Amino acid sequence: MMNLTSEQLRQALRLYLVMGSSNCAEADPYAVLEGAIAGGITMFQFREKGANALQGQAKLELGARLRRLCAQHAVPFIVNDDERLALELEADGIHIGQEDAPAAEIRRRLKGMIVGVSAHDLGEAESALAAGADYLGVGPQYATRTKHDAREVQGPAVLERMRVGGIQLPIVGIGGIDADKARAVIRAGADGVAVVSAISQARSPREAADQLLSIISNSLGGIINDNDIKG
Repeated sequence: MMNLTSEQLRQALRLYLVMGSSNCAEADPYAVLEGAIAGGITMFQFREKGANALQGQAKLELGARLRRLCAQHAVPFIVNDDERLALELEADGIHIGQEDAPAAEIRRRLKGMIVGVSAHDLGEAESALAAGADYLGVGPQYATRTKHDAREVQGPAVLERMRVGGIQLPIVGIGGIDADKARAVIRAGADGVAVVSAISQARSPREAADQLLSIISNSLGGIINDNDIKG
């Protein structure tokens, strides 16, 4: 289990792949993740949900394979809102939504794990911060077909509102983000972007990840330079 400082976590959120077997079309999820890691993803979330998602032992076995691959490359491995699975896979962390158990309770039960919380507005971000969240997943930034129960599209402006409102936690933008939209999300205040289909359904997950990471790194570099000029 990784123990990351806030700054290390900020770096780890730079390019965050969220994926399960149903997001990979006909491709092998292991091969997709392998390519994505080679392309430079900095964090991975195992989210095995949807109509065709694996269940039971098959889900556990896939999770274990992906967990080992992440460990081999020192990529933080996060489980989506399943405490038992997070423990069984010895995950580095868990990501929960607003409808899941309170972050404070999960933090007590899963000691030492990274706890990420989805937030859709400043109020939810403040509540997550008070409950001890380590980072926020903010969105949906854009329309997405990956999550059928997604909230109303927020757009990058919600990131600006959170930052102006005093939220300094590491933030990753999520929801409908691709190479064309990543720059706007970073410029609005996110430390990184979380993607699903932009990598998992790409012809080459490695090339898709490499392109996204380049855009994100350049955008973050531009923000640093702007701040230097203002200073």
